Amino acid sequence: MSQRQVLQVFEQYQRARTQFVQTVAELAMRPQNIETLQNAGVMSLLRPLLLDVVPTIQQTSALALGRLANYNDDLAEAVVKGDILPQLVYSLAEQNRFYKKAAAFVLRAVAKHSPPLAQSVVDCGAVDALVVCLEDFDPGVKEAAAWALGYVARHNAELSQAVVDAGAVPLLVLCIQEPEVALKRIAASALSDLSKHSPELAQTVVDAGAIAHLAQMILSPDAKLKRQVLSALSQIAKHSVDLAEMVVEAEIFPVVLTCLKDPDEYVRKNSATLIREIARHTPELSQLIVNAGGVAAVIDCIGNSKGNVRLPGVMMLGYVAAHSENLAMAVIISKGVPQLAICLSEEAEDHIKAAAAWSLGQIGRHTPEHARAVAAANVLPKLLSLYMDTESSEDLQVKAKKALKNILQKCTHLPALEPLLHDAPPNILKHVVGQFSKVLPHDSKARRLFVTSGGLKKIQEISADPGSPLQEYINTINNCYPEEIVRYYSPGYSQTLLERVDHYQPVIS
Repeated sequence: MSQRQVLQVFEQYQRARTQFVQTVAELAMRPQNIETLQNAGVMSLLRPLLLDVVPTIQQTSALALGRLANYNDDLAEAVVKGDILPQLVYSLAEQNRFYKKAAAFVLRAVAKHSPPLAQSVVDCGAVDALVVCLEDFDPGVKEAAAWALGYVARHNAELSQAVVDAGAVPLLVLCIQEPEVALKRIAASALSDLSKHSPELAQTVVDAGAIAHLAQMILSPDAKLKRQVLSALSQIAKHSVDLAEMVVEAEIFPVVLTCLKDPDEYVRKNSATLIREIARHTPELSQLIVNAGGVAAVIDCIGNSKGNVRLPGVMMLGYVAAHSENLAMAVIISKGVPQLAICLSEEAEDHIKAAAAWSLGQIGRHTPEHARAVAAANVLPKLLSLYMDTESSEDLQVKAKKALKNILQKCTHLPALEPLLHDAPPNILKHVVGQFSKVLPHDSKARRLFVTSGGLKKIQEISADPGSPLQEYINTINNCYPEEIVRYYSPGYSQTLLERVDHYQPVIS
């Protein structure tokens, strides 16, 4: 065989390898092909090609492995068991930028599925190698490395700590200062994933100077970047008063309120989440948000959104109102109650209704004036209906019941309470009757209305245990009226009158 023929054989072999890895990489993009590729043992065929002498074959085989591992945890597990990760880690330090991106993609695809798989990525030394890639000249390599590190960190505090210990945080903060928008997005996302697990991890991100740089990007024209920036600031602010105050001190108000009007629904949601995480800590932080116009802006956002996008705003109103009478009144004055009532009626998801019920309870629990504002929005019958509905989730039933009790115990607006006399179960009814027993002794006009509306008649129909609080409330109400009026509206009284007619002997002159 001549030298030329030998070279031709090598060229054919190289073309065959190239065609093989390219075809597998393309097939792996379509979910319907994954099982066939797995059954054909493609993993073991791709592994030696990671060490191929031809760089494009190495890169494409890594890309194919990444796509396969990305599909499900079984294939990711196969990558781990096939001892492929150490090869990738070794090559990260040695190969060109194209291979580095492909290798980081495989590591990310493995790490994303579960904490044990992410731990496998840590155990093979990949985190240190990925941190080195954050210093690479090529922004695409930095982006791929940051993405992989974020996927390791997102699972739990231990894995996040491994990323922190490898020195990733200062380099990620440098990455959010780079000009490339895609790199900024992924680095901000990774900082968010690192911050979310504990105050200590969030403090590490803060100590690296992240807040100031993140705050500067709140008004970025790129919606996807804004999503990640707002998420990262939320994950920092949620842990403690000190961290929330640090975020506020970066002068995010009032600029963050403009994000509540953003066309991108995830920007709106993450912005409301950030405001919620700040508001929940102290009355002072909530007051700062009120002073900046934050409550009105959140209420507008709730009105212009649907579904889960509304949820953080709904909860934020509850957190603000819970702190004090004045803050709850600020929510009322800003027309927050009607908007929460709409959520209670319109939303299909029980967890959103539960949040609205909780927030209404926080607003109405302070004084009779607060309770009246809530009751006037006609939410009491709706809360009762949700509590009694067997289709409601347990959480919704609990929150609707708690909200009802909170509002009822302060409500002296009797027209709003009267419908509940006819529909409420005994455990709610005692609170309703209790409020009537507080108001009627001191209000003659209310006593008259209570008779003409049928309320007194309904009270006589209630069966209560002797000596129970409910029976005491009924006695207090009955004592507000002449005995013959009470007797007149008592069950069976008309029959008693008819019997008297039957037995009455007219006087015949």
